[in-house]
Amino acid sequence: MNLKPNELLKLFSDPTRLHSLMLLMQEGELCVCELTYAMGVIQPKISRHLASLRDAGVVLDQRAGQWIYYRINPELPDWARAVLEAALMGVKADKQFKEDLKRLANMPKRPENRICP
Repeated sequence: MNLKPNELLKLFSDPTRLHSLMLLMQEGELCVCELTYAMGVIQPKISRHLASLRDAGVVLDQRAGQWIYYRINPELPDWARAVLEAALMGVKADKQFKEDLKRLANMPKRPENRICP
């Protein structure tokens, strides 16, 4: 992987991308429907930002039927993973992040066994 620091930090510059990354760091793997529910953002916007992260190699996706699940690329360079972990530590006290995690935890019909509502 040939990810450069300026590329990763540029991806962080958009709040939707950064927030998506932090939820993925916290939860491990999420379906697009979970991200839209947690963040209160429409699906096309989330999908567009996730595509940018995927194209940069920061996240990986996996299709399960009509749904797409995302996770942090386990082959990120150590420095990039350290940046993501530090950012996660920074947002854990953020009110909005806590609200989004709570909303996600209370999501009705939350996907189980890789099936979204």
